[in-house]
Amino acid sequence: MSTAASLPLTAVLEMTYRCNHACLFCSCPWYADKFAIEDEIGVDEWKAVIDELHARNVCDMAFTGGEPLLKEGLFDIIRHAVSLGVSTHLLSNGRTMSDDVLQFCAENKVQLSISLPGLETFQEHTGSDTNPQDILDWLHKSHEAGIATVAGITVTNRNLYELFETMAEALLAGADSILLNRFMPGGRGLQHRDYELNREQLTEILDTAEEVLRTANRFGHVGTELPHCVIEPAKYEHLKVGTRCSAAVGFFVIDPSGYVRVCNHSEHRLLNWRELDSIVEHPYWKRFTEKSFLSPSCLSCEHSFRCDGGCREAAHIVGGKLESFDPLLTIDSVHDE
Repeated sequence: MSTAASLPLTAVLEMTYRCNHACLFCSCPWYADKFAIEDEIGVDEWKAVIDELHARNVCDMAFTGGEPLLKEGLFDIIRHAVSLGVSTHLLSNGRTMSDDVLQFCAENKVQLSISLPGLETFQEHTGSDTNPQDILDWLHKSHEAGIATVAGITVTNRNLYELFETMAEALLAGADSILLNRFMPGGRGLQHRDYELNREQLTEILDTAEEVLRTANRFGHVGTELPHCVIEPAKYEHLKVGTRCSAAVGFFVIDPSGYVRVCNHSEHRLLNWRELDSIVEHPYWKRFTEKSFLSPSCLSCEHSFRCDGGCREAAHIVGGKLESFDPLLTIDSVHDE
């Protein structure tokens, strides 16, 4: 098999470390002390990255951060990807949205995702003075401009009570679909593990989301995999719930300094993008492509052939090993300590 054919089809390109929110649930690894921030690569190098990925059959690229709209030359970078026929997605917290951004997305057929982590709890979760109504207004304007738009909702045990209303308002404003993310310990989130969810709360999230989506006849998906022993994916018709880890298989990440990581939650830089020829033989990458990261108890589970035990990087961050348990499976004992 060629190197080109071995890369996942989707790349998440983290444009910048900078952000104008201070979300307490943010799992970006550079908010953890052991992750070194290096110089960000510039516009020309990002274009070279995109050329290289396109040559290796990567056909879907998500532009994120940090807050990507803070990256100088962002439009030029995305426009270059569009010129190659790449499917593009822009993920923003919405704080620096503008009519120019909407016009750019509409003209270049860029899918737009805007974060809405609650209504009453929005400012608590984001550490900003942004009004959630502003985000809803941008969702509406995006819909009016004909842009495929996703509302990204990160759920914690503090905003779970308003999840129904948050999703409903986002869909009424014009969001085409919902991306649900659970609180993931990592980055800044390691300082706020009291916001973490337990199994019962996770089930409540999924049931609530299914109810809203079914009522609105819309669809959504959960952004990170969940353990099959906690949920039953088949019961959800409007909400896609995965149990297999997509890191290094469905997608991978290139960070603001040009380093490859298996996923956006990972704290482990593997190599520089210029060394992509070596990626498929990297031991850490192979742990994910070969699925050699489950604990003995998970391997003996009846669901092991269709489940990767939840998020492997969250397990690694909290438990110290890839084969540790997903924090969701141990959260009750954490809160009891």
